[in-house]
Amino acid sequence: MHAPHRTRTDALVALVAGALSVLLALTTDRTRTPDALGWALLITSAVPLVWRRRSPLLALLALIPVLMTYHALDNAHSAPMPQTCIALYTVAVTGRPLRTVLTGIGVLAVMVTVVLSLNAHQGVELLRISGWIVAVLFCGVDVRIYRQYVASVLERAERAERTREEEARRRVAEERLRIARDLHDLLAHSITLIGVQTSVASHILTVDPDRLDRQSVARALEDIADTCREARVELRTTLQVLRGDSEETDGPLPGLAALPGLARAAEAAGARVELVVRAPDSRPAPAAGAAAYRIVQESLTNALRHAGPGVRIRVAVEPDGSGALSVKVTDDGAGHRTNGAAPGFGMVGMRERARSTGGTLTAGPGPGGGFEVAAVLPCHEGERTP
Repeated sequence: MHAPHRTRTDALVALVAGALSVLLALTTDRTRTPDALGWALLITSAVPLVWRRRSPLLALLALIPVLMTYHALDNAHSAPMPQTCIALYTVAVTGRPLRTVLTGIGVLAVMVTVVLSLNAHQGVELLRISGWIVAVLFCGVDVRIYRQYVASVLERAERAERTREEEARRRVAEERLRIARDLHDLLAHSITLIGVQTSVASHILTVDPDRLDRQSVARALEDIADTCREARVELRTTLQVLRGDSEETDGPLPGLAALPGLARAAEAAGARVELVVRAPDSRPAPAAGAAAYRIVQESLTNALRHAGPGVRIRVAVEPDGSGALSVKVTDDGAGHRTNGAAPGFGMVGMRERARSTGGTLTAGPGPGGGFEVAAVLPCHEGERTP
């Protein structure tokens, strides 16, 4: 609520409290009906309530001397109870419990002093007024605690909502990254193979047109067609997995068992591939197998792209003896050449795949020349291989 509305509301509360106190003065104790000064003090005591929420303690302090004078003149003692209760309640509901306790002690001390100075035998009246003061203070403290509880519940709900939104954004970002990585690995590999195989066919057609080797050209074109078919099947499988159509997929995503197919495709593009695959005693986690497949796929793609046909590539996938899967791909080419082009995402994707399984990956020039990619992927034990 804005300040102008709050002040207007508090002014209305002060007006109602003043009117109620006048009514009580006229009806509760006809023997102590206020005189002109008493009426002025009674009405004035309601004025500080206008600022009760802006400065609750100051409003109460302004109220006390007015009421002390009013009661000291032995006017109707129950008449100012509405503004007294409202002021005390406001102090209790807006302040700390310690401030409320100290305020209650102070008000009770003033009240006891005034009442006893008027009549030392008004014990019942003293007890009644004290009970109202204590009850109002406890009510204010209870409302304050309830408001704090509601505020904390709302804050936790808002924090939980923000956390859910942040988690949803994080999952969307991760999913986009995974889709980009999968499509890059698949399309980059297939396009590179098709490009190399097309170059081979073009070379055969242009080297000696008079002695055209139709069989070699046909074999190169068949290799291109096979690569296109395999890419189409794998792309369809990948998209179905990404869409969640697990019941409609043509089969699981490729793992270690599909590595020979990668080697044959690279050989068809002109590479000479030595493949060594030794399965661990326990079946590797699907994530580790898929990561190994994609790392080998990207490494073969890079070797063909940067070194060209005729490159020697050695692929070794085997347990490393510590419960992890070792993946090592080395070639004897000239390494990765950028030729001034913007860097690709292959290396980034391989490192992300390794990290996604809790593993590591290094890539760089090999000790004997060429290029080497080495990854260590955790291989959790699961179902025994047959």
